[in-house]
Amino acid sequence: MKIVILPGLTLPEVADHDLERIRRAGGGAEVVVSDPESARAEIVDADVVLGFVTRPLYLAAKRLRWVHAIASGVDSFLYDEFRLGDVTLTSEKGLVGEHLADHAFGLLLMLTRQLATALRLGPDAWNHRPAIRAEEIELTGSTMGIFGFGGTGRAMARRAVAFGMRCIALDRDPVPGSAEVDSVMGPGDFDDLLRLADVVAVCCPLTPETRGKFDARAFATMKPGAILLNVTRGEVMVEDDLVHALESGAIRGAALDVAPTEPLSPDSCLWDLPQVVMTPHTAGASQFRTARNLDRFVRNLERLRRGETLEGEIDKKLGY
Repeated sequence: MKIVILPGLTLPEVADHDLERIRRAGGGAEVVVSDPESARAEIVDADVVLGFVTRPLYLAAKRLRWVHAIASGVDSFLYDEFRLGDVTLTSEKGLVGEHLADHAFGLLLMLTRQLATALRLGPDAWNHRPAIRAEEIELTGSTMGIFGFGGTGRAMARRAVAFGMRCIALDRDPVPGSAEVDSVMGPGDFDDLLRLADVVAVCCPLTPETRGKFDARAFATMKPGAILLNVTRGEVMVEDDLVHALESGAIRGAALDVAPTEPLSPDSCLWDLPQVVMTPHTAGASQFRTARNLDRFVRNLERLRRGETLEGEIDKKLGY
């Protein structure tokens, strides 16, 4: 077996002891850490790839069986040849929820506690104390509506309840509830989720079904004064519609780690709106992320050799 590792943003390097773990799990496999210049030549006879596989790389592969993504979202892999082919795709889905939810609540508090305003004003904030205090809200007793109840959505619910919030959730699939969510709504309940939630937390993958889901109609359906929170995929939002909803006061604010286009244009109105807080798609960072994903990859190598189902397998037709 030949395993090719293609380092990237979420896996910048692999330590020697991890390379040895991978060799052992692969039954003495040949393991190659490739740079971009040599990747095309190395993938030709690779059985397994850990990393991002572009369309040119995929077309160069002759005996590829399995790709493990170094990302939770896999929309960039789903070009036609890969999506329709028989190569198995797995990812770290279900492993990134904790740090995404941490980041989401950081952004949410930037809005609800007016932390962003205080930071923006600097020393002058002392001269605006009454105005700042007038805009601060407490999360206790409010409702969080979670759109997508996978690993990230469940981590979000745990934190929301700790802040005294009530949680409701919606998922495309008939997934079970949790200690925080008694039952999970289905796709037909989207409008109900929007009408009931004080905070709408986007926790879904990017798929043909979710792309552009948060458009003018969705924002008009949201509860007046609600906040949109998104740390997963920006393309589920329609930028012009979001800007209009914010400028018109239809929604209270937006807390975003992702944008409809990335990097977000310097000309975007989102930069200038005081009721928007944004970070540059950094919610995915954690000191534990690499280890968690490598552990899954090693377990999956052992499963592959035993002919077992792999963890984190992606349904390429559905996109998650």
